[in-house]
Amino acid sequence: MSDVVSQGQNAVVIDQRDNVAVATYQLEAGAEARYPMPDGTLASVTATDDIPLFHKIALVDIPKGEKVVKYGEFIGVATTDIKRGQHVHTHNCASSDDLKDSVVADTDSVATKTSSPAEGTRTFMGYRRPDGRVGIRNHVLILPTSICASDTTERIANAVEGCVSFHNQNGCSQVDCDQKVTIAALAGYAANPNIYGVVCVSLGCEGCQNDIVVDAIRERTNKPVETLVIQKVGGSIRAIEEGTRLARKMVAEADRCVREPTDISELIFGTNCGGSDPSSGLGSNPLIGEVSDWLVNHGATSVLCETPELFGAEHILARRAKDKQVSDDILKIVYDYEKYVQMFGAEMREGNPSPGNMAGGLTTLEEKSLGCVHKGGHSPLNAVYPYAAQLNPHEGLVVMDTPGNDPSSVGGIIAGGCQLVVFSTGLGTPTGNAIAPVYRLTANKRTYEAMRDNTDLDASPTIYGPESMEEMRDRMLDDIIAVCNGRKVCAEALGYTETALPHICNYM
Repeated sequence: MSDVVSQGQNAVVIDQRDNVAVATYQLEAGAEARYPMPDGTLASVTATDDIPLFHKIALVDIPKGEKVVKYGEFIGVATTDIKRGQHVHTHNCASSDDLKDSVVADTDSVATKTSSPAEGTRTFMGYRRPDGRVGIRNHVLILPTSICASDTTERIANAVEGCVSFHNQNGCSQVDCDQKVTIAALAGYAANPNIYGVVCVSLGCEGCQNDIVVDAIRERTNKPVETLVIQKVGGSIRAIEEGTRLARKMVAEADRCVREPTDISELIFGTNCGGSDPSSGLGSNPLIGEVSDWLVNHGATSVLCETPELFGAEHILARRAKDKQVSDDILKIVYDYEKYVQMFGAEMREGNPSPGNMAGGLTTLEEKSLGCVHKGGHSPLNAVYPYAAQLNPHEGLVVMDTPGNDPSSVGGIIAGGCQLVVFSTGLGTPTGNAIAPVYRLTANKRTYEAMRDNTDLDASPTIYGPESMEEMRDRMLDDIIAVCNGRKVCAEALGYTETALPHICNYM
């Protein structure tokens, strides 16, 4: 450890009620963990164990059975006596049913403060669609209605510049409720304002046949739609030939579209996190929250998702709900998700946090969730949407009920109409999407250096300086405008388009 680090700040306490600090540098046993106090002075605690980067150190003795507090909220229960200065992690702290419906105090934590008014305004250059919505890309979507059409659509899209597609693993052998979710997602992808028009391709005998999917698309949008049925045109080769012809014609039409100045309030701003470590909750997610608050204050819509990663933090969003109905809705989707998982003899905490999350320093699902909800800033919560439902512009902060799986959660909010998704990570991830840019950031300096190919913004100054959170917010807003105006994010440049649709039931 350098002299600078040993003599200066090397840890942080997020809320004055916390009984743990987070090491912002790796600490060896015997080192002083120094963290700032509200008056600007540094307090310290001597580490009695080695404390890995972004892991927790006890500020006080925490007896067995007492709750561990971070973010001013309960994140777990001590499973053994924890002494001041000890490493706090999975070996001595765990989630517990005792945490349910319990809060540290009636007063709000750092997670529930109110947002600040935003100054200034911004515009971007967007494509105005016939249905009135504005896109930031001008793709022609070659849409596979089922897995049986996916290879064909991929070949068509690869043959024509300006086209995009993805592998649809669903669309057949599904129970009715699953098929409805698939159709809603496909219709949502087609309706996304980043799409000029759609060539809808089916095999011909699947559950999600062309006419059903096209009807769902027409309920959402009036943009151009062409159809192609592989069995009717005489097989894959002829289908690729015909699809290529239709795609070229539609791309020529799309090329006549011209960008026009558009107010930032037209943006539907999606947020997601994956491959998380504590740097996400310390730096990148609060930064996204600052951007989200700024956009909401300027009339945009901002979307939280990943229902399993609201578990243990749902009370925070419920407090911020605009009315009792929205409060009840947020609590219900979390409750329903937990009961759904229990139907299969499993528990929410079994697969979450992931092994990578835990290695990075996240101990419990509650801790992960409390970091996750920072992406929603401090704005009031105005609505809760089902998976892939069409989102409304100018609605402020909303939640969509999605799985925690990244390609599925990102896909759900894009099907809802997000033109752009920002994605925070601690450990690094290549997640992208064919329809909307996925802008990725990390506050972990090591991850940024190791995965520059996959990361659009180094957000580590939110933890280490010298830039302030406000300065980083403005820099990220500049980036977002540039992406809206056409600059490719890393995932787009690499051609990453992974997409997954959720299952309620196994295939029939």
